Amino acid sequence: MLGVNALFSTAYGNVGSSIYYALGLVASFALGLTPVVFVVTGVIFYLTAATYAEATAMYPEAGGSSSFARHAFNEFWSFFAAWGQMLNYIITIAISAFFVPHYLGGLFWPALRHAPGDVIFGIAVVVLLSALNVVGVREAARLNIVLAVTDFATQLLLVLVGAVLVFSPHTLLHNIHLGVAPSWHDFLLAIPIGMIAYTGIETISNMAEEAADETRTVPQAIKRVVLAVFAIYAALPMVALSALPVHRAPDGRYVTLLGVDETHGGFAGDPVLGIVKHLHLGALQHVGEIYVGLLASTILLIASNAGIIGVSRLVYSMGLHRQVPNRLRELHPRYRTPWIGILIFGAIACITIVPGQATFLGNVYAFGAMLSFTIAHVAVIKLRLKYPTRERPYRGPGNINVLGRPLPLFALLGGMGTGLAWVTVTALHIEVALVGLGWIVLGILLYVTYRRSQSLDLVTTARVATPQSAIETEVEYESILLVFERPEFSSGPLATALKLAAVRRRSVHVLVFIEVPSSIPVGAAMPEQERAAQSVIESARVRGRRVVTGHWEKVRAGQAGRRIVDDARAMRARAIVMSLPRRRGQVVFSHAMETVLAERPCRVIIESLPDSPAGNAAEPPLRPASASA
Repeated sequence: MLGVNALFSTAYGNVGSSIYYALGLVASFALGLTPVVFVVTGVIFYLTAATYAEATAMYPEAGGSSSFARHAFNEFWSFFAAWGQMLNYIITIAISAFFVPHYLGGLFWPALRHAPGDVIFGIAVVVLLSALNVVGVREAARLNIVLAVTDFATQLLLVLVGAVLVFSPHTLLHNIHLGVAPSWHDFLLAIPIGMIAYTGIETISNMAEEAADETRTVPQAIKRVVLAVFAIYAALPMVALSALPVHRAPDGRYVTLLGVDETHGGFAGDPVLGIVKHLHLGALQHVGEIYVGLLASTILLIASNAGIIGVSRLVYSMGLHRQVPNRLRELHPRYRTPWIGILIFGAIACITIVPGQATFLGNVYAFGAMLSFTIAHVAVIKLRLKYPTRERPYRGPGNINVLGRPLPLFALLGGMGTGLAWVTVTALHIEVALVGLGWIVLGILLYVTYRRSQSLDLVTTARVATPQSAIETEVEYESILLVFERPEFSSGPLATALKLAAVRRRSVHVLVFIEVPSSIPVGAAMPEQERAAQSVIESARVRGRRVVTGHWEKVRAGQAGRRIVDDARAMRARAIVMSLPRRRGQVVFSHAMETVLAERPCRVIIESLPDSPAGNAAEPPLRPASASA
């Protein structure tokens, strides 16, 4: 289960990655008012975060604005929000992958900083990540957290170093020429584009089902993300414009190198690397550039991969609620990932990269994000009216009485802000309006056609039936907890657990884990694995008869250890029995075992099993090893 720190780190890893491309996109329009744009969008982000915190604590389930709309309105509006989210994920995949070659090119190979090198490399990144997600390669949760913390520390260090070496209030004031540089038209355009800096706010909502004490941890994690992001995004642009100030180009236009493309000597494709190159770090200059460039590339790769994971989870959820054809959520027979959905939407992300226009991608993202955020705000307002007395573990700040009804001020202001931003980006960019509205029309046609083919109306929730977890209610306190980390039965650990139980006539409770790939929701149906897990429990019952109970649980990679400790404490287990298979003549402790042994809520018995057939099967098993708290 994920705590506040894990949720914060994961979310910041996604939100914080946006600064690596958003800074250049916003600066190309807002020029000297770039810091102001980030402050304005930061306020909108704060209001939106409050909406997500209240709704997610109220309904701790994956889906974000789609889930909120389902509870507030009906299935059609849930689909509408989900389809907007899908556009967000597609553009997140594309824009993150597109900027990877720009940072690498700024270090090693300049041809990657412009077309066609950046387009080809970006498409290759999407293809590779899509293939990896189809295969179901484990997401390195610990590595993601380390990189997120490193990213935040690096950005904070850039702000501090920049404040000492280049920050100049005088330069910042002279960067601004109100109404001219930027024009009011460009300033208004920069605001919805600036919202791309907050890509990833849906992350925490989508992880609510995996959070420990979600009604507390989710709002706390969101608050931390807001504070961290606002601090960085308010300060870093000021350092950037001190290092790369606005100046008048030979053609008479006002520009900053932050927003000028690389072919003209600018850093629009790698703005953070551009800052580092103008900090004048002396002997550390070259090392600093390589460090920031490689870190930015890595963070952007992870952000692109997170977008693909978001697509896979969302398409699975939409298929589960019969919003899109069931074929799209179909799991690969071997890898257990929604491979068709991943490949289709990954291909669409590749298509959006082909024009090689980062500004276009930013504007399309703003279209989808502002639409989803607005629906989320309206949904929270509706939920306040629909369920005024329902318990809300977290309430956003501020209320206002409208016609005698108390309404959430944060959602009203946030909805107006995101709604106006959506209208602005749609009205002022004809190509964005065509693509965005075309996407919406395509989605509605798909939804209506599919629902009619299933003899379903457009508003009623119709969830695909899935097997329910076979969790037993007769588990006894002070039982022996027998753990199988995989749904594979072994009689040795059971025999040990039964002997321990027989001493004082205790029962044995079997806990079997099913590891769920990161590409699908943690509650996704996995019939084969569920049957295998239940078979392990039944096999134990046959041998142990009435003294054996059991259940299976679904977890992400690396979460089993924490779940074992929590379950053992909840049932006041007298001992935990786990099996340790031998591999090629050596014993290897799993991450779950390390966690259990480190915390040891009770006595821990580790039963060593014989080698697998690939190992030395003739060697006798080790004696049981135990550790006591």
